[in-house]
Amino acid sequence: MAWYDEAVFYHIYPLGLTGAPKENSYGEPVHRLNNLLPWIGHIKEIGCNALYVGPLFESVGHGYETTDYKKLDTRLGTNKDLTNFVAECHKQGIRVILDGVFNHTGRDFFAFQDIKQNRENSQYKDWYCDVNFWGNNSYNDGFSYANWGGYDLLVKLNQKNPAVKDYICDVIRFWVSEFDIDGIRLDAADVMDFEYMKALRNVANEVKPDFWLMGEVIHGDYSRWANDGTLHSVTNYMLHKALYSAHNDHNYFEVAHTIKYVNDMVGNNLKLYTFVDNHDVERIYTKLNNKAHFEPVYVMLYTLPGIPSLYYGSEFGIEGRKDRYSDDSLRPALNYDDYKDAVQTNPCTKLIATLGKLRQNVKALCYGEYKQLELQNTHFAYARILDGKSVITTVNNGDNEVHMNVEAMAQSSEYVGALTGRSVSVNNGRIQVSVPANAGEIWIPKELMSESLAPIKTEEIVTLAKVETPAKEVTPAKTETAVTVDWSKAYEDMTVEELQEAILEKMRSNGPVTDYMLKTVRENTHHGSLVNWVKSFR
Repeated sequence: MAWYDEAVFYHIYPLGLTGAPKENSYGEPVHRLNNLLPWIGHIKEIGCNALYVGPLFESVGHGYETTDYKKLDTRLGTNKDLTNFVAECHKQGIRVILDGVFNHTGRDFFAFQDIKQNRENSQYKDWYCDVNFWGNNSYNDGFSYANWGGYDLLVKLNQKNPAVKDYICDVIRFWVSEFDIDGIRLDAADVMDFEYMKALRNVANEVKPDFWLMGEVIHGDYSRWANDGTLHSVTNYMLHKALYSAHNDHNYFEVAHTIKYVNDMVGNNLKLYTFVDNHDVERIYTKLNNKAHFEPVYVMLYTLPGIPSLYYGSEFGIEGRKDRYSDDSLRPALNYDDYKDAVQTNPCTKLIATLGKLRQNVKALCYGEYKQLELQNTHFAYARILDGKSVITTVNNGDNEVHMNVEAMAQSSEYVGALTGRSVSVNNGRIQVSVPANAGEIWIPKELMSESLAPIKTEEIVTLAKVETPAKEVTPAKTETAVTVDWSKAYEDMTVEELQEAILEKMRSNGPVTDYMLKTVRENTHHGSLVNWVKSFR
């Protein structure tokens, strides 16, 4: 068992939370990171014991166009501020992982600047992919190069270059020796070279016991990235989507199918990083058609297999809608003083704090075997079983109370609802429970309950006003142009359209392609991501 097996993460985008300027002037350091110190107590109070924070290092704007991997962003302060911040987290029992943006750099990075100055004579000309001194780019440098996501601002590192690999490995060693961090989240891991990731894993094994590597992976077979040779875990975007759409569509079959699909993919030994929102997607409170579903969504996040993560501010039920050209609304500045009493006054925060405490104290929620007990469109029951005892979760996305008669462990004679305090007796190895409309409950064997797990009343959340979603303007669907896949071509040589069609053909061979699956494929226009996705099919 490692620390991350029992982790409940809090996720901070620091440039946003601290209200830092959108552009870096590279001036005198402003010690905004110190403004996060009061949040450490809040993180602990709501039951989180790990923090994912980043990006943190010197960059041009949003943080993912790195200028210097070994210097805290000037807008946030100095390296000493970061060292002190991590030390304070550790003092309060909170592990810390940072954002590792190792797929690309910004144009102000020293290696790229050297290429601009010395061109063909630069010793760093092979540090980046596809550098062509006969071409040009959108900045009119007089040479072209591979970028990430179509943005020339993000210059794609040549991860097959041993010098690049050695440099990034030394960065990880520096972060551990300088800041004493506990792990790294790899940005854009789904387009990284696998040998490169293996080298990072070797360094992780070297620098610190239980040093954790987690990767951002959106599509594909997660086991290609999360295994004994590469990463410890990856982001579970499949479950992220299932959790909110199952409630909006009143269809718990989607969650059950996703759990089985992912489990068949990665097995029981790998714990994926689970979440309902983050710095790249809309807030869960915004995505839910019925705001009362906030409760069952988070009840499931904290009780399903995986390592749960909470994005800063979402514990208060704040909104965040994704704009077409900016993610600023997803990454707002928050004043700690405005929320310091939220655990006592905000029903959403009360719920999160209770779930965090349960997750940390009830080991079955971390290690228990998952078992589906009852499944209908509007209600769902499942158990996490450990050492002969089961912790049972029941959720209801409907507008009417439901009654369920579900299997329980014979060793336990009574179960207690962790959120309401209601007790039910075990009869013939089963419990009969009622679940209010748009609600959830976690039923714990009475012998596992303690004073520290005193229940709270969460009826306030159920009665949160349902916000009516304005009707969206319907845009006529584009007429699909037929694309023929030339299977004799290497995937790397295919166009984006050919790769999309290749993925769809592979999907069709496995069963029907839903509208959502089609939409997901069509919206992904990143060539590298599509190449990895199509290769992930077996």
